[in-house]
Amino acid sequence: MRDKTQTNSAAPGDRLIRAGAIVFFIGTVATLVTVAPLLLGTTPFPTYMFVLSMLMGVGFLIAGAGVFQSIAAGRRQARAAAAPPEPAPQ
Repeated sequence: MRDKTQTNSAAPGDRLIRAGAIVFFIGTVATLVTVAPLLLGTTPFPTYMFVLSMLMGVGFLIAGAGVFQSIAAGRRQARAAAAPPEPAPQ
């Protein structure tokens, strides 16, 4: 019997993982932009650019929360499938 989950359906945690990946990517770009002047010997960017670099860690945490949410949903689904069926009321 085929699994009843469609391939295009969104599982719990998918949105957090995607949002975390986007925030991580923004933080990566900010880090590269911030470090480039230090390597090239030009004037460094202001402090707020270093704060934007922290988005890498924030994105990683958001994506990690999405992974844990997905794991928890999978465990709940496995427990529900393994539980014996309840008798029908008479």
